[in-house]
Amino acid sequence: MFGKKNLKAFFGLILALLIVVWSSLQVKSHDLKREPNAGNASQVVSISDVEWGALNPARGDQSPKAATLWGDRTASGPSGFLVQFVEDFSSPPHIHNVSYRGVVISGLIHNDDPNAENLWLPQSSFWTQPAGDVHITAADSTNNLAYIEIEDGPYLVMPAEEAFDNGERPVNIDESNLIWLDASNILWIDQSGGTNATLETQLAFLWGSPQGNQLNGTLVKLPIGFKGELHSQGPIFRAIVIQGQPNYQGSDGSGIKVLEPGSYFGSEGETIHQLACAAEEECIIYVRQKGKYSVIAK
Repeated sequence: MFGKKNLKAFFGLILALLIVVWSSLQVKSHDLKREPNAGNASQVVSISDVEWGALNPARGDQSPKAATLWGDRTASGPSGFLVQFVEDFSSPPHIHNVSYRGVVISGLIHNDDPNAENLWLPQSSFWTQPAGDVHITAADSTNNLAYIEIEDGPYLVMPAEEAFDNGERPVNIDESNLIWLDASNILWIDQSGGTNATLETQLAFLWGSPQGNQLNGTLVKLPIGFKGELHSQGPIFRAIVIQGQPNYQGSDGSGIKVLEPGSYFGSEGETIHQLACAAEEECIIYVRQKGKYSVIAK
């Protein structure tokens, strides 16, 4: 049996162990809730400032126009760029050496097999085009604009005769078929504010997985009157305005900028992006992110 001194020492040891464990849990909890580093610089590119050139220089004046938002589509590595199509544009059958993803910003765009009936994708629709797959791209509005991104350049347009099967299959998702999630479905939308803007904020997953800091793509819909923040939590965050004209302020304290559809903002590392959707229509933003981000209404 334990003597009084031994019992006292025993209970003292147990108390010390409990304090160590409690302290460890507090540190872990603090790490999980730490605020993004507001000092991380953000990059902003307004559509009014982009430089337009030919998407396929070999076609001259018949080529759609293209403008870089981030990266370099003519070199190795990932990149994101805008493509603008004139009304009634229709390309000849062709392939690309790399796969790409696209989001319609304005107008109506069709991208499919040369023999397929036209499937006009409106604003906020999403599609993918596998490398080597023969297809055509067409447009059917006065103002046709899309955002395109690739994982590894250069991006080339090649003749249909050089087609190959890389194992992927194309995807076309009309905006009416998107599945929108709100704060009751997903933890990415902070509910602590309890405002109508919080309740009306929605996300739609398009591709990839947020687990383990993997790349993924989502659309986030901010209601009219939204004021708040996007907290990027991974190493890479790239966002393109698809609809609306949100007021944007980066973490560096620079002045507020009005971002029209086709504009870009992004950052590396944990960063706070301040947004306000004050126009007369809701704002939709495409986000390419490694890992997760959170939406907080103020």
